[in-house]
Amino acid sequence: MSDTFSHATSQDRVTRSLQLAHSEAAQHVFTHVFDEQALAQARAADAARQAGKPLGALHGLPITLKDNYDMAGQTTMAGTVVCEGEPAAAQDAVSVARLRQAGAVIVGKTNMSEFAFSGVGINPHYGTPRNPCDAKVARVPGGSSSGAAVSVALGLAVAGLGSDTGGSIRIPAALCGVVGFKSTQSRIPLQGVMELSRTLDTVGAITRNVRDSLVVEGVLSQQPLLADAADLRGVRFAVPQTLFLDELDPEVALAFARALTRISAAGAQLVELPLSALSEIAARSQPGGFSPVEGFAAHHARLARAPDRIDPRVAFRMAQGKGVSALDYLELHNRRHEWISHMEAELQGFDAMLSPTVALVAPELAPLLVDDVAFFNTNRLLLRNPAAINYLNGCAFSLPCQVAGELPVGLMVSSLRGHDARLAAIALALEPLLIAP
Repeated sequence: MSDTFSHATSQDRVTRSLQLAHSEAAQHVFTHVFDEQALAQARAADAARQAGKPLGALHGLPITLKDNYDMAGQTTMAGTVVCEGEPAAAQDAVSVARLRQAGAVIVGKTNMSEFAFSGVGINPHYGTPRNPCDAKVARVPGGSSSGAAVSVALGLAVAGLGSDTGGSIRIPAALCGVVGFKSTQSRIPLQGVMELSRTLDTVGAITRNVRDSLVVEGVLSQQPLLADAADLRGVRFAVPQTLFLDELDPEVALAFARALTRISAAGAQLVELPLSALSEIAARSQPGGFSPVEGFAAHHARLARAPDRIDPRVAFRMAQGKGVSALDYLELHNRRHEWISHMEAELQGFDAMLSPTVALVAPELAPLLVDDVAFFNTNRLLLRNPAAINYLNGCAFSLPCQVAGELPVGLMVSSLRGHDARLAAIALALEPLLIAP
């Protein structure tokens, strides 16, 4: 793992991390900060190192947890207040237990969109973390793993554990200028993660670089992706021309075009394809799809118990799942299988797809707090591209591709289910091209 800080000991690293966690820059990033526990874990990590004990891949390194993961002794809040008074988790989520086994120091639980049901990252209950990419203008961090992305972008954690149902790792990674990796869903168990959509929910992490993301993913999946950087000469990329390039901010269009030029110059082959299934996926998934139906099924009791304590925008979207018939729900599953089969046929002979992660640079926060029309349109444009990969049960990285002085832009390099190792090798090769001056 790359070291976020230059200090030699875990105690020094974690002390610095906790100082940042309580700074003004990190306002609204956390719902809980575990000062005493984190320092105790750090001291224990240093003692283990000095004693020559076996060390895990994340030994003594500060990590943050999105607050939809169970942590023993803590009530999982998932960005809402309606869970107040619910029993504390009896045990850690599987992913949290694996992080601990690898030696990670849990610094705190991070803020998120309520019930993970928004790509914007606004939270009316706990406040909205400010995107660190702009010191002058308050911009949204992206969601739903908003606090996770900001914790990494600020340098207070080497990784932020998040979840990705329709882009909730890749969206904030793109807007905050860090790396997000959504692996094939089946690689990492979902036990102990508060559900939004059992069909689409995926465990993952946000990091500062690709190599770190692979280390963390290996800990979480216990199936390390032992990848070396691919030789881009001869790699074939599909560049979707349907939907994914619509309604782009000029900054996104410029950064994406520049990235394609660099990738082509490195010897890769870029092929423009219509990939019409992507448009159908978007039409069926927004504003409906699996998340409102399965989210309503998971949280209907909470919605009924305290409807006035839930963000009206979240309650509105989740309530859309109430009227969906069993026939429509099962038909959506059937269509999903057809989309996957269709895309597997269309992408035969290609190594990966390239697209902007999202259509926008980080929008200003203030207008979205008061304008529902602007909020829902922004949410649509943030979710559109990355959500398609969840529907295809694929895997994808969001890699920063802006140059110095520009707002962050993410390049999404994605592939089909089970192609994680090849995708990881490609991401390792792309990363230095994209961050070059």
